[in-house]
Amino acid sequence: MSQHSNHKIAIAVTGASGSVYAKVLLDKLEKTKDKFAEISLVFSDNAKTVWQCELQNDDYKNYSFKTYTKNDFFAPFASGSAKYNTLIICPCSMGTLARIATGISNDLITRAADVILKERKKLILVTRDTPLSLIHINNMKTITEAGGIICPASPSFYSLPKTFEELAATVIDRVLDLAEVEQTTYRWGS
Repeated sequence: MSQHSNHKIAIAVTGASGSVYAKVLLDKLEKTKDKFAEISLVFSDNAKTVWQCELQNDDYKNYSFKTYTKNDFFAPFASGSAKYNTLIICPCSMGTLARIATGISNDLITRAADVILKERKKLILVTRDTPLSLIHINNMKTITEAGGIICPASPSFYSLPKTFEELAATVIDRVLDLAEVEQTTYRWGS
């Protein structure tokens, strides 16, 4: 349901708490995958551990997207020439955010973020930590000034979500809007 049939999206999942956000994002993209030129996926090691702990399963293995290892610098989205439009890091740990803010491209996730920023494409970081230190806030400021979007995993309640997944969807629907993915979702005032 993307506006762009040539839309290429990379999804990175880090070890921050909030695996339900990644699950809802991947579930929604799985349902609309035929509308994209490419959807690629990369997990940090900790992301898989946190997913298993929080969601009590290993369903992250079941998505049909091309999946890359965290050190695979031959992944297409490790280079600007692959013309990816969007990178969504969900959830985004404060460590990953810090490495992106300081230009440390030590794995595929941070390299992909560096590429997206240098190519002036859309970087969306679904941060999931509280409270925030001044270091976190300054790193967010740096990424915002470089063109990235900080989209905290702060759910809304006016759509009256009934489950954890519905609550997570209030964030993920905003993320998909930011990524220019057409969708049917709750809209204020409609």
